[in-house]
Amino acid sequence: MKDLSTLPEHLPIPVDDGACAHLPGTRMPSLPLLATSGDLVDLGARPGTTVIYFYPMIGRPDGPPLAGWNEIPGARGCTPQSCAFRDRHAELKRHGAEVFGASAQSPEEQREAKARLGLPFELLHDGRFTLSDALRLPTFAYAGTRRIKRLTLVSIGGVIRKVFYPAYPPDRNADDVIGWLERHRP
Repeated sequence: MKDLSTLPEHLPIPVDDGACAHLPGTRMPSLPLLATSGDLVDLGARPGTTVIYFYPMIGRPDGPPLAGWNEIPGARGCTPQSCAFRDRHAELKRHGAEVFGASAQSPEEQREAKARLGLPFELLHDGRFTLSDALRLPTFAYAGTRRIKRLTLVSIGGVIRKVFYPAYPPDRNADDVIGWLERHRP
């Protein structure tokens, strides 16, 4: 079993390449995504404050090691990021925020991760990259599979107000979001 809950030392640090600079002020498109509950969630129709963290892939502790994954800047850390949003979920709710995770992982993989990690929020499936492409989110390829780079959006009334990109270190992303929400109460 591999430990996915902690980040190894000396991971390469991702840099802000400007790939998300166009997002602040953008309206979230009305593109329903399949949630782990089986419902469709339209992020563009959410009132209030919505936090959506995008992640490349939540690994499984019993899965094979991913060759070269740790060497990709920003790839490692989906489990610590998800667990941080889980652990700070009550505080995010007190700030009026609804939380979602989103990736291109299969719905089955997302349901397994949600149950195993005890996530109190839905994970959204963007396997066809409909939302990612509509927003022009940055992606990368790993082993012939397209993955969404790690980033977090804060949408208020359907408009993106804040982008955390790169969201690094991933285990502190939820704290960064809470800090921003405290300084920018809608």
